[in-house]
Amino acid sequence: MHPLLILLVGMATILVAIVGLRLSAFLALITAAIVVSLLAPGEPAVRIGRVAEGFGRTAGAVGVVIALASIAGKAMMDSGAADRIVRAFLAWLGVERGATALCATGYVLSIPVFFDTVFYLLVPLARSMYGRTNRNYLKYLLAIAAGAGATHTLVPPTPGPLAIAGTLGVDLGTMVLVGIVVALPAAGVGLLCAGWVDRRMPVVPRAHAAPVPAEAAAPQSLPGLVPSLLPIVLPVLLISSHTVVVSMTARPGAHFAFWSTLATYTAIIGNPNLALLVSAGIALWVYARQRGASRADLTEVVDTSLTGAGFIILIVAASGAFGVALQATGIGPVIERAFVGQPGGAVSGMGSGLIYLFLGFGVASLIKIAQGSSTVAMITAAAMLAAMLPASGGRLPFHTVYVATAIASGSLVGTWMNDSGFWLFSKMGGLTEIETLKSWTPVLAIVGVTGMVTTVALALLAPLR
Repeated sequence: MHPLLILLVGMATILVAIVGLRLSAFLALITAAIVVSLLAPGEPAVRIGRVAEGFGRTAGAVGVVIALASIAGKAMMDSGAADRIVRAFLAWLGVERGATALCATGYVLSIPVFFDTVFYLLVPLARSMYGRTNRNYLKYLLAIAAGAGATHTLVPPTPGPLAIAGTLGVDLGTMVLVGIVVALPAAGVGLLCAGWVDRRMPVVPRAHAAPVPAEAAAPQSLPGLVPSLLPIVLPVLLISSHTVVVSMTARPGAHFAFWSTLATYTAIIGNPNLALLVSAGIALWVYARQRGASRADLTEVVDTSLTGAGFIILIVAASGAFGVALQATGIGPVIERAFVGQPGGAVSGMGSGLIYLFLGFGVASLIKIAQGSSTVAMITAAAMLAAMLPASGGRLPFHTVYVATAIASGSLVGTWMNDSGFWLFSKMGGLTEIETLKSWTPVLAIVGVTGMVTTVALALLAPLR
């Protein structure tokens, strides 16, 4: 069977399973992986075996990091560290710039904490600010969505960008640094768009909105700002340190012996598994100190975190199996021949390489529109692009990280009623479905498109090759 036809069968299997049969994303991806692998060339035993091989390889690459990040995020919420960060941004920027403060807070908190949790935390503040100013309620809500949505989809260790980096073979430190850079203008433009939408469609909090948490604890019961930020800042610094040191060893004229020796140590402290272990340890320590938690309390936090993390790890690993099955079909050379030229040759010019960016963005957007989950859209699109890139990925005129950020940006475009985030925004914010479609959907799309524009600009101006 032709590789492109096998690809279509695999995509159809995923969409029918998730959209039509309402099956779990894990079952959809693992079924698609088996179907594609059976249709791909190879001995019968090999066809089945490579599904498990791809599953195990991906789980080994990202499983520990996802589990530890989940623990850190849960501990930060329970200790009050997340609330402390919120208060700090409000104190720095003031109530008059409340939308900017909420956007910045969402931007920072969504690096280790899931989007829905961040939104749940910040909605009471949006209502409180409206009570003080009697205006801009929708702007406050959309500012949270823009800031939190940008980093949640672009910056590890949240599952989507972490899975993309692992699938495409992108160094995690590079993904963190580039993801932060791409997410910043995306969140900024989203904030501006939030103000524009608010002026044209003013909304007030409604009584039928879903209940939100009570007012946060008093400031004296919260941890300090430095320990609150450490679980976020420290792993980013540790992981990025090795990326920076390795890049220095490749520079002409650099003191190679010094940087090479230093790289030996940064390879250890900058290992994502160790960095996230340190992050989780600090977050648990802050929680135990602040709440006087017993060992049983700490065990409950860890167990609760791992329950949710396990489901995500299974989905990400299943996407890895799907990617390995697609690679076995020979889809990479076919796509390369169609868009770039003869397989095995260097990519001819920047324009040819940009095709992969737009392909990743478009595929992620289509999958997002069809089934609703940004994470599933990201990991599925990444698995497809990974199968297309091997022959030419090493000779792209820019770093593969830009393919990753293009996919992540595409997963924000097309969020509507099949997305849980749509209903979270609608019900907790007290908006009607039409109001949500006119506000949440376009603002998230603009955040995604801005991320894509930034990605293309960086690929042209700073290819990192």
